[in-house]
Amino acid sequence: MTDPTETLNVQKPGLALALTPVVLTLIVLGIQLFYFGDFTPHIPLAIGLAITGLVGIKLGYKWKNIEDGIFHVIHVSLPSVSVLILVGMIIGVWIASGTVPTLIYYGLIILSPAIFLAAAMILCSVVSLSLGTSWGTVGTVGLALMGIGAGFDIPMYWTAGAVVSGAFFGDKISPLSDTTNLAPAVTGTDVFSHIKNMMPTTVPSMLIALAIYFIAGFTLIDNSGASFERINAITTALNNNFTISAWLLLPAALVIFLAVKRMPPIPSLFAGVLAGAVVAMITQGAGVHELLTYANSGYTIETGVAAMDSLLNRGGVQSMMWTISLVLIALGFGGALEKTGCLESIIKAIMTKVRSFKGVQTVAVCTSMSTNLVAGDPYLSIALPGRMYAPIYRGMGYSTLNLSRAIEEGGTLMSPLIPWNAGGAFVISALGLGIADGQVENLLYIPLAFACWLSPVIGIIYAQLGLFSPRATDAERQLWKEQGEAIAEGYETEADGRVSGSPVAST
Repeated sequence: MTDPTETLNVQKPGLALALTPVVLTLIVLGIQLFYFGDFTPHIPLAIGLAITGLVGIKLGYKWKNIEDGIFHVIHVSLPSVSVLILVGMIIGVWIASGTVPTLIYYGLIILSPAIFLAAAMILCSVVSLSLGTSWGTVGTVGLALMGIGAGFDIPMYWTAGAVVSGAFFGDKISPLSDTTNLAPAVTGTDVFSHIKNMMPTTVPSMLIALAIYFIAGFTLIDNSGASFERINAITTALNNNFTISAWLLLPAALVIFLAVKRMPPIPSLFAGVLAGAVVAMITQGAGVHELLTYANSGYTIETGVAAMDSLLNRGGVQSMMWTISLVLIALGFGGALEKTGCLESIIKAIMTKVRSFKGVQTVAVCTSMSTNLVAGDPYLSIALPGRMYAPIYRGMGYSTLNLSRAIEEGGTLMSPLIPWNAGGAFVISALGLGIADGQVENLLYIPLAFACWLSPVIGIIYAQLGLFSPRATDAERQLWKEQGEAIAEGYETEADGRVSGSPVAST
């Protein structure tokens, strides 16, 4: 099918024009967030979309062409929106079934404040690795861990940081994850080689994060705050309002089992909703109409313990609508930037200044981060740099595994650390951080999600030192030729790793 823009007399934007919608959007966003102190980035991003549309029209595009670009990106990301809807349903139903209360109850009995943060990160890593979805992990196990952390009187932002570290790292190395499959797909590598090549950054960043959470548990957190009276009040309230039993963990076990069997995430999560509904009717005496209400509007209860009430009164499809609306607007903005060529022009301008592998590797990570920051879409932050930079890596003679690792870490791992990004908006909503209600101190989860930002930093250090930066094998070069992959001519890697020549795209 012919691209409609091929029949138009359109221009490529220069760097100044390409930067215009990005800079203006960031200014409006900054005014909204920092001057007015209002954490609702929806309208600033919508204004950014409108500005990008005007730039596109100036370049010769018809609105229909820009609209097609917007809806193309939204369409590609609809499975993630579906996951958001299902996670909202799961949260409401699993609280009603007693699954989440049981996780909180046993967690308060088994864990101690000293090891809680480290254990939370490990648990979320394992679950996310099994499910292949960081969002599903955050919305279920992560929510329960927030309750346990509240019982121990641990600040919300510390618990959220550990949950995000584990959930998104498990997602990053899971062969079931969509982003883990997307990164090698756009760079021309295979998923298992991609996962193996991420281990040199994954292992040390996880170990460093684990050590920090252990130290925090023993020194920074006031263990005396987690008094027996407080924990006893919470466990008593849970016992008084729910039937507590290990059998109530069956819905979670079912979802993990289906994920291990490589069932698609959407039917697997919906099976978890149905299983939770059955358990709620059998063990908690919930009626069908009540369950429909919980799935749509969320669970409501008064336990007499304020910390538990604020945690358990949540869930439902409607609770995700703030996040879904933000995701759709951010995706539309990103789609408009891509369609009008603004992102491509910015990237090409950067590449004219970078003449070494270490520079290209650093720029690839930073480009994914920046796309996450500006466009608000983790998928675009992986797909766009992957498509743009892959020919340059081939021209340099370096394996595109270097690129797939760079965009995975700048894309997947940075997504939850940007509040107006799809990942960050979901984390804030699902974990009940209350940023929109003025609890801005909970944004401290961003620097405390150590594993997420340590990994790209370590990757950049490796690039500067020439460590774990594989060159293309003969088999890989042959595969490029067989598959007709684009190779940028004019790049010749010198002995010291510098690159000479000028980029000329070729196939």
